Amino acid sequence: MAKEISGYLKLQIRGGAANPSPPVGPALGSKGLNIMDFCKQFNARTQDKPGQLLPVLVTIYTDKSFDFVIKTPPAPAMLLEAAKLKKGSPESNRNKVGSVTWDQIKQIAETKMPDLNAFKIESAMKMVAGTARSMGIKVSGTAPWDN
Repeated sequence: MAKEISGYLKLQIRGGAANPSPPVGPALGSKGLNIMDFCKQFNARTQDKPGQLLPVLVTIYTDKSFDFVIKTPPAPAMLLEAAKLKKGSPESNRNKVGSVTWDQIKQIAETKMPDLNAFKIESAMKMVAGTARSMGIKVSGTAPWDN
């Protein structure tokens, strides 16, 4: 028989860096979960992605056990890394702070594809390019589908 779910918890943690200090400890502790068990499992599963910001969906069961799914890094974090920036533009419609190429957009879209609601890579690329524009990052070159 399947376990009964008592709730969900969404967190964003750097890969390989989960520890019982805030925000992880208090969030899990308030639900009555074993914090060190989560940290050990998370760090073991993300040791190949050190330092990347990873969204985690924790499923909490009534017997205080848990299960978690690690998602792909957020598109804005990947865009900032690709453009070698610390943060986006405060006025994205006026001031462009960096630029990325369509090849970089395609690489990010391919990485994000499992978490996006797109069937084709072109649709995923348009989503990532829209995120870049809203952050004040210019997408240089011509779109592959315009050729």
